[in-house]
Amino acid sequence: MHAFGPAPACALWVLLLLVASWRAGSTEVHSLQGSWRLSNGNGSLVLGGDVPGCVHTALLRHGLIQDPYYRFNDLAYAWISLDNWTYSRDFKTPFDIRTWQKVSLVFDGVDTVAQIVVNNVTVGRTNNMFNRYSFDITDVIKEVNAIHVNFVSAVWYAAEQSKNHQAYRVPPECPPPVQKGQCHVNFIRKEQCSFSWDWGPSFPTQGIWKDVRIEAYNLCRLLYFLVTPQYVQNTQQWSLKIELDFDVISSKPVAALATVSIPELQTQQTFTVELRPGEGSTVLLVNISKAAALETWWPRGHGNQTGYNMTTTFIAEGGCKIEKHSKVYFRTVELVEEPIPGSPGLSFYFRINGLPIFMKGSNWIPADSFQDRVTSKRLRILLQSAADANMNMLRVWGGGIYEQDEFYEMCNELGIMIWQDFMFAVALYPTDHSFLDSVRAEITHQVKRLKSHPSIILWSGNNENEAAIAYNWFSIPSAKKSVYADDYVTLYVKNIREIVLAEDETRPFITSSPTNGLESAKEGWLAHAPYDTHFGDNHYYNYVSDCWDWTTFPRTRFASEYGFQSWPSFISLAQVSSEEDWSYASNFSLHRQHHANGNDQMLHQAGLHFKLPQEGDPLKNFKQSIYLTQIMQAQCIKSQTEFYRRSQSEIINGEGRTMGALYWQLNDIWQAPSWASLEYGGKWKMLHYFAQRFFAPLLPVAYEDKDVLYIYGISDLHTDYELTLRVSLHDWGLTEPVCTLAEESVLIKGGAAVPIYKEPISDLLKQCGNCTRQSCVVTFSLEGEEELSSPSNYHFLSSLKDAVGLKNPQLLASVSQEGDQFQIILEATAIAPYVWLDAGNISGRFSDNGFLLTEKRRVILFYPWETTSAKELEKSLSLTSLTDIS
Repeated sequence: MHAFGPAPACALWVLLLLVASWRAGSTEVHSLQGSWRLSNGNGSLVLGGDVPGCVHTALLRHGLIQDPYYRFNDLAYAWISLDNWTYSRDFKTPFDIRTWQKVSLVFDGVDTVAQIVVNNVTVGRTNNMFNRYSFDITDVIKEVNAIHVNFVSAVWYAAEQSKNHQAYRVPPECPPPVQKGQCHVNFIRKEQCSFSWDWGPSFPTQGIWKDVRIEAYNLCRLLYFLVTPQYVQNTQQWSLKIELDFDVISSKPVAALATVSIPELQTQQTFTVELRPGEGSTVLLVNISKAAALETWWPRGHGNQTGYNMTTTFIAEGGCKIEKHSKVYFRTVELVEEPIPGSPGLSFYFRINGLPIFMKGSNWIPADSFQDRVTSKRLRILLQSAADANMNMLRVWGGGIYEQDEFYEMCNELGIMIWQDFMFAVALYPTDHSFLDSVRAEITHQVKRLKSHPSIILWSGNNENEAAIAYNWFSIPSAKKSVYADDYVTLYVKNIREIVLAEDETRPFITSSPTNGLESAKEGWLAHAPYDTHFGDNHYYNYVSDCWDWTTFPRTRFASEYGFQSWPSFISLAQVSSEEDWSYASNFSLHRQHHANGNDQMLHQAGLHFKLPQEGDPLKNFKQSIYLTQIMQAQCIKSQTEFYRRSQSEIINGEGRTMGALYWQLNDIWQAPSWASLEYGGKWKMLHYFAQRFFAPLLPVAYEDKDVLYIYGISDLHTDYELTLRVSLHDWGLTEPVCTLAEESVLIKGGAAVPIYKEPISDLLKQCGNCTRQSCVVTFSLEGEEELSSPSNYHFLSSLKDAVGLKNPQLLASVSQEGDQFQIILEATAIAPYVWLDAGNISGRFSDNGFLLTEKRRVILFYPWETTSAKELEKSLSLTSLTDIS
């Protein structure tokens, strides 16, 4: 590696979004995307197959199979993944071969195990879905060419690799039977959940899932273009470290001239560089002009996502010319693990641009079993929905995929920070040389591909594998535990961590999630108790205890997973089911549930506080059960998230300073019961509307302890404010508050959670006439000047199944169009809990939903994602509240 420019100082972080475009004076690029031939192993099926794409979607497009998600088709179509398929095509070379020194065949993504044949010559093989492959075809390419990509079934390959690993077993061999999945997924570098998960089906795809192209070049070819800006604290100056990875075809060094220009920052610098033969890296160090008024990139809710256009021109002797147009962003990130006064252990929080930030968000899984169906529009709907729910972080979970470039570009734009797992999840993995070589190539490629995105703030080695060993999930005999511990350290520390630290000095790295962080490292990278609340992050699931009881939740440093299941809407399920499936106990309902006892657990949790449906009509009962599971999920995660948010500034019994709440999970991979708040396709469940409120930047939250009501004021704002706290009691049978108490000049501290109200429940009820726990509900909000206010929040004084005085609110709605959105005037004759508006088949979202309606008239907006009319919306609109459950 050669560096040109001033020596790097103390590195902080600022990152670059690459625009994948260049003007190639020395490179000819010819895409092979489009229509290919697709055939199965014995040639009995031959059809057209799109690239990028996969076998399943090709068969569907040609009408040879139904929707793979329909009913039980995940089982019926298992044969597709067990066959060996071939993609092939002929193509004419669009340039004169004789004028180019080298020609490469480049695959950005092959899923997964394949032999690459060009003109009857095997030019290479692939075995890693996450790697980029480049094969030299200089001596093979002709004017007219035939290319074949011969796939081997991922299922059979994984089984064979497991069989060949005879020294010791590498569990888990197979998923739980309830998941209806395939075995040995840990032996193949492929999307781990494609063999099934507890929220998703088994569709082990085959296909060319990303771009494939021919690249012909003379002298040099650009492999990677990376920017890692740095900050020197004592001089208060930013600089850019620009890395250019080249393949240079020359027997001797090549002189070149590089110019970097950022007009908005009054910065331009020219370098004389020397390129060494072969593959290597050239580094340019660019100082940003101190005269420039530089703005940093901020997470959503904390500032702007400012970026600057940069042009890099590279001209080498012999005619190699490259021009890159990029966008550069400036930000710093630190993961702070340090002692906390009054508490054993260490903190675990992020500072962005020097500011501690509470992380609010969720966990991202693949948006579809078939990645070619994940369009820009679908990504935009899902990520915009996260932003609209006041989220500032998503964790890209380690059992899926490293997401497409557009995902990270959208997160850069929206200010959504990314916790990026590497793709290892809930399993032990082999560490033979061939597996490690493949992983090393994968990690190197993905870090180079992704590290220029400001949204990514953390690398994490795996999902739950430290915990799997510590708590012996796979029943390893104690005498053999050291074998697996050694494998763990070999894979995640000696290989993955080593590569990440070498390739990216700008971000923190943790070996696992959950982990004890520095404490895990101190204990040899495998903590004896990775769920220890005094260190690192925590995953917590409890479907038995009462989720309204905040004392059951761990007062952890960072909650990176927690959740409850619910069913998706009936309208979503109806797309993939038939009438006989529409009951809670149907074969379809049992088949679609991949989490053991999940359907019973949802009803158990709901039954703690709500009357369960007793409707004689199975369809009505099913729809009411769906609605009730969504209420249960939303209320449970509201309780838990509010607990984490109010714990951010406290240490109680040595625990607390919680600085993150990422519930499991954001999105769905198909239409089924799951932990998601967004259904397959993007429809908001009740939980997502709740998240919009419980992740609000300014929020009062309440809880009870020993019959005393406490209210905390939570603020993500950067400034302290004096606001008015309004507390009201409402009788379930009346439409006006029984009484309202106002406390003025309540100090709400910026970036903190502080207690602002304390009152024994008995005293509060006495102040409000005839209120009892069963007949009244508490609402409260924060109000200030200049539209500074919180959402209205509430606290139930009893289970709603014990509520006295609830009446049918006689909900009515009228719809009118207001520009590109719709206004819905909602009218009611009584207080209504969990008012739910559903637009049926019209895709879009409401400004609020699933709310406690305490007024006679309320205005709600509907934001459509497709063209519709007020008449169509009014016809499709349905209204439900808790009193409709019978």
